[in-house]
Amino acid sequence: MCGIIGITSTPNYSPEGVAKLVVRALLRLEYRGYDSAGVAGIVNGEIVVRKARGKIEDVSRRLGFDKIRSYCMIGHTRWATHGVPSDRNAHPHTDCRKWFAVVHNGILENHAELRRRLERKGHVFRSDTDTEVLPHLVEDYYVVLGNVMSAFEKALGLIRGSYAFAMISVHEPDKIFFAKNKNPLVVGIGKGFNTVASDIAAIIELTRRIVVLRDGWYGYVSPHDIVIYDERGEPIDWKKYVITVEWSVEDASKSGYPHYMLKEIMEQPVALQNTLAGIRRDKAVEKAINILLNAEKIYITAAGTSYHAGLYYASLTSILSGTLVHPFIASEYELYVKTINEGDAVIAVSQSGETMDTLNAVREAKKQGAKIIAVSNVVESSIPRESDTTIYTRAGPEIGVAATKTFTSQTLALYWLSIHYALARGSINQSEAKELLREAEKAPWLIRRAIEMSKPLAEKLAAEISSAGSMYVLSRGIGVPVAMEGALKIKEIGYIHAEAYPAGESKHGPIALIEKGFPVIFIVPNDPRLVYLLMGNIEEMKSRGALTIGVLSENTCRECKLDIRIETPYADKLLVPFTHTPFIQLLSYYIAINKGYDPDKPRNLAKTVTVE
Repeated sequence: MCGIIGITSTPNYSPEGVAKLVVRALLRLEYRGYDSAGVAGIVNGEIVVRKARGKIEDVSRRLGFDKIRSYCMIGHTRWATHGVPSDRNAHPHTDCRKWFAVVHNGILENHAELRRRLERKGHVFRSDTDTEVLPHLVEDYYVVLGNVMSAFEKALGLIRGSYAFAMISVHEPDKIFFAKNKNPLVVGIGKGFNTVASDIAAIIELTRRIVVLRDGWYGYVSPHDIVIYDERGEPIDWKKYVITVEWSVEDASKSGYPHYMLKEIMEQPVALQNTLAGIRRDKAVEKAINILLNAEKIYITAAGTSYHAGLYYASLTSILSGTLVHPFIASEYELYVKTINEGDAVIAVSQSGETMDTLNAVREAKKQGAKIIAVSNVVESSIPRESDTTIYTRAGPEIGVAATKTFTSQTLALYWLSIHYALARGSINQSEAKELLREAEKAPWLIRRAIEMSKPLAEKLAAEISSAGSMYVLSRGIGVPVAMEGALKIKEIGYIHAEAYPAGESKHGPIALIEKGFPVIFIVPNDPRLVYLLMGNIEEMKSRGALTIGVLSENTCRECKLDIRIETPYADKLLVPFTHTPFIQLLSYYIAINKGYDPDKPRNLAKTVTVE
């Protein structure tokens, strides 16, 4: 979960060198890791390395990243996996002779064994990281072979694990060597320059022409050339794999907002509109329906926020089709995969398409003979490539670590899938399906109105409850996944312990924690039966001194004895993610602001979890 960038250019393209471009790209990658940062460039035939613990902007200013006059540079922003965050563990890493400098995202499983072997041969290591074995291995082979690519290939052959590498060398000073296995890496195509990066957002300022690398691919870029080999060492006609990205630079910048998280919350109406425009004509939906209709059992797997979207789909499909969908958390796939058989279907939900836990679950399910349906926001990412079909959301880049617009885009895509499955199965008729799809078309407007109604109330309430040590977020039925997502946001952004569960469970133990002023947020779907049941739960909490906060449709449940009412647009009960989610997102954002935290970079977290 680190960010990688490499840019090589001609002097004509960038007369002052590429350092400023590298720094700007690193800032767009900071969501992938921010405990340390570093750059390395070729200057007058030598490798110059500058790196330190800290956030990119601070480290860059202090060490003068942008003052390095180099036309071939790599950069890295780190989220520690091996070795504590420190100056010495920051990337890039070099070999003994400083012939090679490497940046890496991933985990090398056999690094300890390789390190011992190299140390016995006299290599001196300067960090505690697994990454450092690569430049030393390349150095070792280069002494014998005298060719950078051959040495790089030999080193890759010894390594086990996951990686995205970018490497520069004094021996071929205009080239960036790269390799990809189980971690995202793309090549950006330019005129007078070429790039590699772990995320499209990092290089969107430079180019929209991208090659998304597959596992096992490696090669190099120079200002005028791109050379890519497959896992067998065979050259690839990479021009067949070029895609044109539709995002703009504006999509990947803050656009005047103080934080990416707030910008991305406010972008939800557009994200939903774009997702709708895409899935209306998406042949993948039809293919997914055929897979589901022929499945013995249906599973849905994901991690974090995407798992909550999966729970929503499971609940919705139960309501509309009477079909049991088996949700499971991707990191626990070993408990479930043995129950999956040939003929079953697995829906895998991942914003990035690179979430390692979900990718592993997909691979194991495929071994069992299951068909895979992916739901992702990133075209040609790993999970879509390994799936039988992919339904793409179109939320655009999401830079803030906390998922916001991707959650509501995922739930909209899954809502669409669930309706069409119910129709194809005969559980609902054409008229009912048409009405439900008409409701789906309202989602962009509903979420825009929900943001407008929620924003001032969320800001005010955040000021009142920011000092709370714990709180509950409760609901029933279709509202439970939204409550779970709300509690996650409060935890990860506001650093308040927030627990979510079905409200009926409160009297089975959790109510023991209630004391005067304990905040309890109720997600109240627009469903008369659920409203009736939640009224009792609200009373239970209120009578024990809780501060009861209800998020509910306007003019609904006037008899609910709430301390604070947060009204949302009136909508069908099944659309609760689009009417109720914005308030919780905004509340968590303003709690973080009140407490002086950076909502874009919550501690201990990174955006794309590419390790198990």
